[in-house]
Amino acid sequence: MSDPLVARMREFGTTIFAEMSALAVRTGSINLGQGFPDTDGPAAMLERAVTAIRDGFNQYPPGPGVPELRQAVSEHRKDHYGLVYDPDGEVLVTVGATEAVAAAILALCGPGDEVIAFEPYYDSYAASVALAGAVLRPVTLRPVEGRFTFDPMELRAAVGPRTRAILVNSPHNPTGTVFTRAELEEIALLCQEHGLIALTDEVYEHLTFDGVEHIPLATLPGMRDRTVMISSAGKTFSVTGWKTGWVCAPPELVRAVQTVKQFLTFTAAAPWQLAVAYGLRHELGWVSSLRADLQAKRDRLTAGLSAAGFDVYRPAGTYFVQTDIRPLGFTDGLALTRELPSLAGVVAIPTQVFYAHPERGSHFVRFAFCKKDEVIDEAVSRLTRLGQAGAAPA
Repeated sequence: MSDPLVARMREFGTTIFAEMSALAVRTGSINLGQGFPDTDGPAAMLERAVTAIRDGFNQYPPGPGVPELRQAVSEHRKDHYGLVYDPDGEVLVTVGATEAVAAAILALCGPGDEVIAFEPYYDSYAASVALAGAVLRPVTLRPVEGRFTFDPMELRAAVGPRTRAILVNSPHNPTGTVFTRAELEEIALLCQEHGLIALTDEVYEHLTFDGVEHIPLATLPGMRDRTVMISSAGKTFSVTGWKTGWVCAPPELVRAVQTVKQFLTFTAAAPWQLAVAYGLRHELGWVSSLRADLQAKRDRLTAGLSAAGFDVYRPAGTYFVQTDIRPLGFTDGLALTRELPSLAGVVAIPTQVFYAHPERGSHFVRFAFCKKDEVIDEAVSRLTRLGQAGAAPA
């Protein structure tokens, strides 16, 4: 039988996360690839989920999400960002941020429409655009003075007559950059000039370091009413397996996203929603401690990677550190990461798979630092073998 998969999805195949996680299991390597913590979230929030299950919250909750969570999200937006969203009509609970992104693109973009995204980008973006029959227009983030940023002229050049939306991920995975107010103002101006919808993936909103501020695009003048703001409990509370996210947007945009979402998953698991509502109201102090802990882990890993011979870009947020592998004599990140388990007993992610132009990221490799200190230390110890071995270029 010929490949039954529709043509527009054939280029995607198995995700790099599945490939590398399977490689870690098969080889017994330390997994610094996929971004999931190896410790649990706040104990009281976890217990709230257990209580919800025992109390019988095990059937379909309302399609838009349980009222408790929608209200808690609304309160959180107002308290943290001064953004007012009606919990009954402007907040939609989704099965993680990945579903929120997919549902938003499917709802708002059709065949031939164009979606701008900053490369490297989270791999689901390109797949969701392809599912909609739309076209992805990448704008490349490049290192400038130690952080990844974009050229405003390149961003403007990406806009065409069929441009419908722009995907903005800040804090940014996989580079760890956090867009500045000036960068966001460039994006906002472009959206308003061309009537674009902004889809903002803000799952790392609480995980910024060194006092760097996360600024939601929706807080900029003129942007609330054209922004689909996407967040998630997974990264904020270290419960990535709960797959509980949400959308905040004007009613007409929420209705559009919900129209698609209802035919994808209809609703999201009730116990997790109730627990996340509790977390948003009572566990943000725990999140502050998590942020400080992650900053220390970032410093631990970046120092170790630098000592091992990598060029390291210090991230301002997220779980990830971006490295340049050329000082170690390698030029192909995909080839290196496939050999890294045998070379050093560590799994990482080749950044080039997150580019529409893979050659622009072939010399970058991403490592995750959301791991226990002893795991980071052992990984760093193993990675020093690369430099000591004087490896030949891949």
